[in-house]
Formats: sequence, structure tokens, C-alpha cells
Amino acid sequence: MLRGVLFDLDGTLGDHDTSVHTALTAWLPTVGMTADPETVEHWHTVAEKHLAAWRRREIDFAEQRRRRLRDFGFSYDQATLDDIFRGYLTEYQNAYRSYDDAADALAAVDRAGLRIAVLTNGSAAQQKAKLARMGLADLGPVWTPDDLGTAKPDPGAFSGAVARWGLRPGEVLSVGDRHDLDVLAARAAGLRAVHLDRWGAGPMDEPHRISSLRELADHL
Repeated sequence: MLRGVLFDLDGTLGDHDTSVHTALTAWLPTVGMTADPETVEHWHTVAEKHLAAWRRREIDFAEQRRRRLRDFGFSYDQATLDDIFRGYLTEYQNAYRSYDDAADALAAVDRAGLRIAVLTNGSAAQQKAKLARMGLADLGPVWTPDDLGTAKPDPGAFSGAVARWGLRPGEVLSVGDRHDLDVLAARAAGLRAVHLDRWGAGPMDEPHRISSLRELADHL
């Protein structure tokens, strides 16, 4: 029997991509760069590269930020790089918004009498601040690699979160926008999973696939 729904945050409840684009549009000119499509795409590519290294626990969270800036051509000491990144981070946090279908999904889960928690790859302080900005500070437990010592797609992240929740894996449904991180890894840990494929990127043969969180009620 299903007892809880474990949501991803960025790209699932929160509109990370729009927030990044808004932040880059405001921040890049302050560091002498233009927020053209090529530069924005490069930012996404660089971010994923170094976040992947952080997820593998090869570097810490602050270092992945510094490496992103170095790949953008900033050759300064650590303190200066941290200061530069804070400029971007301020714009990103100010721009962060929830998706307009998030409230509907959370309401559906609540009506079904299920518990809610969040499992997110990010620093605990930053991710909890995002939820607070979205008005979801009291949503439920929030687990990050800071708490668990491991990050998605390690199935151990899901196992650790479920154990802390006091539930069994088969009683929990994982919902997220990354098929590799939120679906396959969750299933490897014994959870059920639904793929939120907002942009129709697939995989198209995924049997539990939704294009909006408003469709989640059908999987509860």
C-alpha cells in the first residue's frame, strides 16, 4: 500500500530552468558577459558537468561552483570566485518560483491521505530556502546529500531517505523530472516511480510517465 510520495525539487516542484535563465540575464552583464543563447547553454553544460562530479562526491559543493566559474574563464583565487558566484546566486534565489501545477499535485497527495517529503540533490540550506520561498517550508521532511552522505542516482540516497521516514521502499512513490536520477535510481532502491516529462524528451517507453503534475493523481 502506498503511504508516501517523495518529490524531487528542481525541475519538478520548482522551475529551476526559468530561474536560472532569469538570473543569468540579470547577472552576466554585471561580470562583463552577455546572456545570449550560446552563453546560457554553456552555463547549463558546465553546471551539469561539475554537479555530476559533486554527486559522485569527488568534490564539495563550493568547489563545483568554483569550477563552473573557471570553465567560464574566471581565473581568480577561491575567495574571489566565491564572491562572484554569490552575485549569481542572489539573482537565482530571487528568481526561484514553483511550477503552477505543483500546488495541484500536493493537494492531490494530501487528499489521498499520503505523506509528503522531498529528496533533492543540492545543499540542505539552499534547497530548504527555495521551499520556503515557494511557501512550502512545512511541506515535510527534506533530505539532501548533506544529510544522507550520498546523492541521486545512488539508490542509497533513496534507501536512506525512506529509512529516515520510517517507511518501506515499496510504500513510497518517487516523482521527478530526471529519468536517470528520480525514476531508475528509485526503482533500484525498491520504490515505485513516476517520470515527470514536461518537455516530451522521453524515454517514450516509460509506462509511468506524466507531462504535468496535474496528472499525478492518477498514479496515487
